[in-house]
Amino acid sequence: MVTIRDVAPGDKTAWLTLWGGYCDFYRAEIPPAVTEASWKRLVDPRSDFVGRVAELEGEIVGFVLLVIHPCSWTIAPVCYLEDLYVAPKARGLSVGRALIEDVLSLARQNAWARVYWHTEADNAAARRLYDRFGKADGFVRYQLRLDDASSA
Repeated sequence: MVTIRDVAPGDKTAWLTLWGGYCDFYRAEIPPAVTEASWKRLVDPRSDFVGRVAELEGEIVGFVLLVIHPCSWTIAPVCYLEDLYVAPKARGLSVGRALIEDVLSLARQNAWARVYWHTEADNAAARRLYDRFGKADGFVRYQLRLDDASSA
């Protein structure tokens, strides 16, 4: 059975391992200072950056990272599901589904207006899961990197 809970300070080592797998999957090189800053925000109860972890038989096997923010189209805040990752050994065990269901439960409890996320168009495994919750909305994302002009 999968248990979902808030990330806790004692989860840092497990989270860093999973975070490394997530970054490898997306071929992303995140500077250590950014990873450390993200971790600090995740365990700061005043932050709008929320981390949840999935445990299977007492082992952390997945996480979801959320950004709760105001929205010009709603009165209530919205939730951006920024990152979701499940360790390869736990895939196919409904961990990803449990994480999303947990986010939706949090959204209802906190009266968030909506939850949204994106993934790479060719991430077929993730899209099969996501399509169980709704269909892609057809929007195209644009990203202008301001921290590194060479990647814009």
